[in-house]
Amino acid sequence: MPDAVDVTVIGGGIIGLMTAWELSRGGLRVLLCEKGKLAGEQSGRNWGWIRQQGRDFAELPIMMEAMRLWQDLPQRMRDAIGFKQTGVTYLARDASRMAAFEHWLDQARPYGIDTRMLSRSAVEAMLPNSAGWIGALQTPSDAQADPLVTVPVLARAAVADGVIIRECSAVLGLEMSAGSISGVVTETGTVRCTRVVLAGGAWSSLFLAAHGVKLRQLSVVSSVFTTTNLPAGFACGAFADDRLAIRGKAAGGHNLTAWSSNKFFIGPDAVRNFGAFLPHLISDFRSTKLRPAAPEGYPDAWGTPRRWNNTDQSPFERCRILNPHPDMASMAQLQSQFASAFPSIGAPEIVASWAGMIDVTPDTLPVVDHAPIPGLVIATGMSGHGFGIAPAMAKMVAAIVEARAPQHDLLAFRYGRFFNGSPRHVSSAI
Repeated sequence: MPDAVDVTVIGGGIIGLMTAWELSRGGLRVLLCEKGKLAGEQSGRNWGWIRQQGRDFAELPIMMEAMRLWQDLPQRMRDAIGFKQTGVTYLARDASRMAAFEHWLDQARPYGIDTRMLSRSAVEAMLPNSAGWIGALQTPSDAQADPLVTVPVLARAAVADGVIIRECSAVLGLEMSAGSISGVVTETGTVRCTRVVLAGGAWSSLFLAAHGVKLRQLSVVSSVFTTTNLPAGFACGAFADDRLAIRGKAAGGHNLTAWSSNKFFIGPDAVRNFGAFLPHLISDFRSTKLRPAAPEGYPDAWGTPRRWNNTDQSPFERCRILNPHPDMASMAQLQSQFASAFPSIGAPEIVASWAGMIDVTPDTLPVVDHAPIPGLVIATGMSGHGFGIAPAMAKMVAAIVEARAPQHDLLAFRYGRFFNGSPRHVSSAI
């Protein structure tokens, strides 16, 4: 560990990594500490969609900038991460869904996005099926990348630009002096710094609570399955209806997942935040499977310590990587739904499966703002949207750290919105 740096970033997912890279390119000495492995949790387990389509309009301008930044990566880097603009398509089975698509597109047009509506015949030409899709929303410029390799590839470039990365190096807490941050206490010693970025994903709330700071954040488990190669000519882009989502992989096969089916573990934070998340739970009740307890060591498990001394073994050392079990019952249902939509192909064979924990906020927007602790910036709660938006969101986080005016309006992402009586944000995402 270095003795001192300008900024320490906590969390080696894509948001933390790209923020550290951005700060380093701005001339700061930056340390990134990851308790386990880079992208070992959600950043390496997500769907791999780099999506503008269907975004909340608070995120859309940032996401459109992120797309330009993905495109600006060197060709060798884009090839290495499997970046391809193969488009994203949302499929509709009824008129109400088509109306929702049209409503979103009407509001999105002023942003200059290339999204378009597709007719039934256009959908059938693209995806011969028996699912009864009556139309679709499609954004041809949307893209995909391989999440398993993206962060490690970007990390090598970040290190070349001066970022110091330490894996298996949990940050146990903050060192304070005169009410402000003076350093971070890691499992291998203290590093002096006056600025810290918390990009800890599902662990952020637990870390903040140990310092007396509340964060409205919970996590749900989402499962992904990989099929064998499907017949030649089957769509290679990303598409979804209200039941299942599919993405063609560059190496062959497709990722298959439920569009909105998640498992949710009930724990102390869930009980404390019940009121804040109740509207979201009601709106998404049928697609959420409640479980009475998380596995031992998980952030909101009943037995996970909420307080610890910096000389104790912390929860971040006890659970280096969240590795939830995939929902195999969901897999069987997805195979059946796929076979129903594409009877000429039938149920696809599954060759791999995994799951990740998606950290969510009550309004499914991230928290990107100063914390109540001077010197600490929060960048978490990406609610499943973080992979694609990371390049531009990192610029926003870096601007906050450096006390510069961000390029985009971040009002919707402010920390205090859940505590100061602000009206609940009504999501415009679809």
